[in-house]
Amino acid sequence: MDIEKWDECRSINKALIDFVEEIDNDSKMKKVVAHICQSGGKKTRPVILLLSSRVCGSEIENTLDAALAIELIHSASLIHDDLLDRGVLRRGFKTAHEVYGTAAAMLAGDYLISKSIELISSYGKETGTEFGRAGMEMAEGEAMDVDLLEKNSKNRIEYFNCIEKKTASLFAASAAMGAYVAGADEDTASKLRHFGNKLGTAYQIVDDMLEYTSKVNNKESIHISPSLVDIYRQDMADAQAIEKTMEVVEQLVSEAHEIIDQFPPSQSRNKLHELTNYATKGLFPEVGARKC
Repeated sequence: MDIEKWDECRSINKALIDFVEEIDNDSKMKKVVAHICQSGGKKTRPVILLLSSRVCGSEIENTLDAALAIELIHSASLIHDDLLDRGVLRRGFKTAHEVYGTAAAMLAGDYLISKSIELISSYGKETGTEFGRAGMEMAEGEAMDVDLLEKNSKNRIEYFNCIEKKTASLFAASAAMGAYVAGADEDTASKLRHFGNKLGTAYQIVDDMLEYTSKVNNKESIHISPSLVDIYRQDMADAQAIEKTMEVVEQLVSEAHEIIDQFPPSQSRNKLHELTNYATKGLFPEVGARKC
């Protein structure tokens, strides 16, 4: 599946290009932001927002600013994540702080967050509240991640609390915001929020597992967060721990599909199903790929 060919992804990419073009040419900020925004990525979160809005009856032109806001705050979080992890590579490119320095990267993150707030301000209270809450939870999750790394925690409950805040919160907000922008009721927004939470949690588990199995070669960090595989390896062999982790992901994905099936059949609903599989099970490593 090539998500980059979807209309939703193309719309986001064009909006990013237009956003960068509007930045003052005399400012170094333009170079740093361009480096961040043009370094690839599948635009999963804003695409979730656009598709969620569509299954609730809205169109891309009504939701594009909200989707761009999601992508910008996500990009800002990656800058901060790379600074905390002392990341060297992101999506196959040198991280912003490696190229432009710590100060420039931090300021670019501030700029992206500020722009995201400006974009989201044109929507209603529910959308803005959802967006703000996600930003706070992401920061809390990153703080938890640092703490877990420092104390080398292998606690399953702490791990899930961490990834639900630092990653799943923005997936959940993206889906719920799509509903709010479309004028859907709270019950519908809640369903989509739960869908995003399931998908985001599964996504992060897989991402951590890929780092563990050394299958990701376009990201390099000094500090690597604990994974669910690490937790399970305390009580079982390596291959069994990977397989058990994959079972957890499959359960979360199944629950996400069940929520989406509650909406009327449509192309957008089908795409949400495809995206759910693509961002999770579609990235599974071969069991036993890493020998310990």
